[in-house]
Amino acid sequence: MSGSMGEPREKIDVLNECIRHMLDDFATADVGRGAIHVGVIAFSQNRAELHQDMVPAAEASWTDMEARGGTPLGAALELADEVLRDESAVPARSFSPTLVLVSDGLPTDEWEEALDRLLDSPRGSRANRLAVAIGPDMTEQAKAVLRRFVSDEANGVFEAHDVGRIQQYFRWVTVTVTQQARSTRPDRAPVLRPDDLSDFGA
Repeated sequence: MSGSMGEPREKIDVLNECIRHMLDDFATADVGRGAIHVGVIAFSQNRAELHQDMVPAAEASWTDMEARGGTPLGAALELADEVLRDESAVPARSFSPTLVLVSDGLPTDEWEEALDRLLDSPRGSRANRLAVAIGPDMTEQAKAVLRRFVSDEANGVFEAHDVGRIQQYFRWVTVTVTQQARSTRPDRAPVLRPDDLSDFGA
């Protein structure tokens, strides 16, 4: 990620903090006999990498990501597809995954074929896919890319124009994923309603 949201803190710093808190909360969540597994893909310049291997949250060791410019979304989607197809990382008996795509601009590589492959894959098609547009400079064209990714039009693309909204959104993701893991119907995707974030502070 690159650029600034016009706030005293860089958006990448806030994103790192939100993910760190989310991992801590997942690690201590009481979800019965199972565990919430988490993986994080970072994409910048001209490549994507598995920044955090897919492991139980309690085993994750978070290292802050750095903003280096560029948005190689296609590479990130290809890597996400590889991880989801790897049964050593995501066992066949696992619940449908939740994928959260965070972006602050237009893709800088070819992404459409990679997205189609992900959406056509067994796990990608069933995943609860969420998207966050960070910063006030996101164009309609950039947001249109994210709208193609999301799995539920009721959620749409969440727009985080300031750091408080990013923090609220990740708290909502943390709570809803934890609730899903405890649920008897875990494949029911949560729907984010406009008033929901008021419960999560700023």
